[in-house]
Amino acid sequence: MKHTVFVDGQEGTTGLRIHEYLAARPDIEVLRIAPELRKDSAERARLLNAADVAFLCLPDAAAIEAAALVTNPRTCLIDASTAHRIHPDWRFGLPELAAGQREALRASKRIANPGCHASAFILLARPLVDAGLIAPEQALNATSITGYSGGGKKMIEQYEAGGDTKLLSPRPYGLSLAHKHIPEMMVQSGLLTKPVFMPIVANFYKGLAVTIPLHLQDAGDAGRIHAAWQRHYEGERFVRVMPLDDAATLADGFFDVQACNDTNHVDLFVFRHGAQALLMARLDNLGKGASGAAVQCMNLHLGCDEGLGL
Repeated sequence: MKHTVFVDGQEGTTGLRIHEYLAARPDIEVLRIAPELRKDSAERARLLNAADVAFLCLPDAAAIEAAALVTNPRTCLIDASTAHRIHPDWRFGLPELAAGQREALRASKRIANPGCHASAFILLARPLVDAGLIAPEQALNATSITGYSGGGKKMIEQYEAGGDTKLLSPRPYGLSLAHKHIPEMMVQSGLLTKPVFMPIVANFYKGLAVTIPLHLQDAGDAGRIHAAWQRHYEGERFVRVMPLDDAATLADGFFDVQACNDTNHVDLFVFRHGAQALLMARLDNLGKGASGAAVQCMNLHLGCDEGLGL
């Protein structure tokens, strides 16, 4: 039996990538809206309610509006916007988050897909909060460097047009210290103190790495952090805990932000020196950071193999 899927916002970066994932799936029938009806509420409502799973690849306000159009109790919504990521009635779409998360995603009809920066930060921090290695009250700092595809179609066009010398160097942003991913970073990591977070966009298409610097109580804490990740992610196919002080990275001297591109993998690293450590996570911001995560959640919800098509 085929499952029916509709992508509301099929022309955006995330929506297009979801279509690419689903194109080779014989078990999926993709419902498509005629281009001239993309903003027609009645047609969108018809397709949303006809789908077993509907992806909302829309701005926040439009995603809230789309969710209100769904009256079919069988339709599962997977929202790629920020609108529902800390909403109590929506499940956070990160299967690796904690024990019981997969069961919750299988049962839920409302799934909020994580943000790309947030996914990397949470996968680093949540196991350490759960293990008592980071206190919920601890004030963390984090930076994230990402490819320009995370900015959507307008930013992609801006970079690929060329001719603007400002785009040749990395550009820190979110300088208001109110980036839209911060609420989910706190709630889903179990943190009570708002982290200081600075994202940076750079002149490459995709790939993302989040870094959390830590002052350790003693040098052994780095090993305990690494061991906590190994316990938490044991058996996970998409989260890879890399060797402590990863020899290949240290030998090269530079961190490859793009090494997880075109996969659904996340790589976690801890580098240490004395009482200091760097915790790092990398992923494909269009894969595990967006569309890949959404398809992974769809697979879980439908009872398919979690990695099907990924």
